[in-house]
Amino acid sequence: MALTYLGNKNLKAAGVTVDFTQENVKEYIKCSRDVTYFIKTYVRIVNVDEGLVPFNLWDFQDDMVNMFEENRFSVCKLPRQVGKTTTVAAYILWKILFTEQYSVAILANKMAQAREILGRIQLAYEWLPKWMQQGIVEWNKGNIRLENGSEILASATSSSAIRGTSQNMIYLDEFAFVPNNFQEEFFASVFPTISSGTSSKVIITSTPNGMNMFYKIWVDSEEGRNEYARADVHWSDVPGRDEKWKIETIKNTSEEQFRQEFECEFLGSSNTLISAAKLRQIPFRKPILSKNNFDCYEDPIPNHMYVMTVDTARGVGLDYSALVIFDVTDIPYKVVGKYRSREVSPMFYPDVIYNAARTYNDAFVLVELNDMGEQIATMLQQDLEYDNLLTTSAKGRNGQQVGGGFSHRVQLGVKTTKTTKRIGCANLKDLVENDKLILNDYDLLQEISVFISKRSSYEAEEGYHDDLVMCVVLFSWLVRQEYFLEVTDNDVRARLYEENQKMIEDDVLPFGIVDDGNIESDDSFPSLGPLGYEVGDYHNY
Repeated sequence: MALTYLGNKNLKAAGVTVDFTQENVKEYIKCSRDVTYFIKTYVRIVNVDEGLVPFNLWDFQDDMVNMFEENRFSVCKLPRQVGKTTTVAAYILWKILFTEQYSVAILANKMAQAREILGRIQLAYEWLPKWMQQGIVEWNKGNIRLENGSEILASATSSSAIRGTSQNMIYLDEFAFVPNNFQEEFFASVFPTISSGTSSKVIITSTPNGMNMFYKIWVDSEEGRNEYARADVHWSDVPGRDEKWKIETIKNTSEEQFRQEFECEFLGSSNTLISAAKLRQIPFRKPILSKNNFDCYEDPIPNHMYVMTVDTARGVGLDYSALVIFDVTDIPYKVVGKYRSREVSPMFYPDVIYNAARTYNDAFVLVELNDMGEQIATMLQQDLEYDNLLTTSAKGRNGQQVGGGFSHRVQLGVKTTKTTKRIGCANLKDLVENDKLILNDYDLLQEISVFISKRSSYEAEEGYHDDLVMCVVLFSWLVRQEYFLEVTDNDVRARLYEENQKMIEDDVLPFGIVDDGNIESDDSFPSLGPLGYEVGDYHNY
């Protein structure tokens, strides 16, 4: 029988027996009971300057290891270059050595990154004394399997990475940098199965990268809305890092990069419609009810007035079909519910809208008519006979206006044009930054955090969606309409301009509008003025 695994003198083969001394037995028992003692005494890591050295845990690393062991769910918000990956790797090594039949999945943004973490565990394993090692059954770049039945799988984070497997621990490395759609798919399809056990663990570590799923998990933990224990490490917790180091690092990077990567601030994308400072202050709530893609934040209140804005996807599996419900009874307005789905058929979407609108006191409904919207609006009116559909009409220099009577130019909703989007974006910025609109919803806030300036307009950053944002943009356009002001008797325009004297668009949007072909133009409307604004758009301001 071979004494080593595939000729590697540092690895004990499966089936090889080792004669334990009395001292070995004492050490083995002590290590199995004390994870930090094991790491400090037996784990070796590679230091850039000194080569292979013992892993002398810093205080915050010691705290992290004990937090992992004492809690099922752990989330760590950490600066760059603080040894977070090495710390987790050492803990994983301890778990597979001293726990039988223990399965671990290491998931990272890229496969190469996950395998690099596994490589650190393998290096530390090779330097363990033979009497402490388990025999090796399988050993390669993607996985480890030991004689005691424990194993490690390394893979990229995705909904299919560990589907069909049973894992005792999942480690999500740099989770904030996993593409947003992968984050959502993972937590929707994989995480519920993992977290349903009684002893399975989830460890998440990352440097912040905007307002994504990692941000949500962290904030929910702070607010007590989930069961995650937190480790919040500051760059100054690392020995040797002082103000001089900070100044030098900023010189070699930038102030913004330092704030995100070392101060661990959840900065959104640059050039967002809503200022980054304001975005960081906006809270979100846990829905009181989540069912069938609908999130409810407040039940309908008798005698309250509600408005719903509707965005329709081009087809199943493409963009989201979305709607947002607002309570407009008082100022600030509030988002009280939202629906978002990729799977709803245009044939059944009118029923979703109808049921939600009826539930909220026969809410006024404004449908965006681009793509399938016109068909949706027609079905609401003719098939479902819903009465509170808001109509618009072309009014020459004034653009689209809500209302219009029985003119042949009346539409069952509103088209998103350069004009409506420009006004809606400007008003949305003013409403949010002046605390006149409470957003409540995480998905909506996340979309706003990546709703950026592009081609003299605003749209979602590449790889993200803006379906919910566009619902709120349409609402923000609506609240400036005379019809809305008459119905609600809430003249937001006057209140905002008493508090904020400067013109909205001059401060918010770039001069001129470029039609990128994605937004339908108002053929019946007059041409733009010298600054790109339609003459008469702001004649009432």
